[in-house]
Amino acid sequence: ELQQKVEETELLKMELQMLETERVRLSLVEEKLMDVLQLLQQLRDLHVSKRALGKILLSTLESCSDPQPGKAHLFEVLDTLHQELAACELLQSQPAEKAQSGQALSNPLLISC
Repeated sequence: ELQQKVEETELLKMELQMLETERVRLSLVEEKLMDVLQLLQQLRDLHVSKRALGKILLSTLESCSDPQPGKAHLFEVLDTLHQELAACELLQSQPAEKAQSGQALSNPLLISC
């Protein structure tokens, strides 16, 4: 009976570790999504056309059509979209005071899950 309890404890530890790993992955996705949404808001405030935003989105989807092995596809798409949006010329040519507040967003970090 003691051996069975030890095995159950080990299984519970493994499940807890898997849940923690998933929580961290979801947290990274949430952060990246928030960055993307902030960039979209900045571009909307700069009156970027829907057509230009659509082209950025289509370009992102085309470049992510073949998922890379070992990389979460959702995160890959969000990361690529973040890079495409951050590279937008209008964001690069913002006045210095606006660039200060969005400085972290214009330098995307590559995070692999």
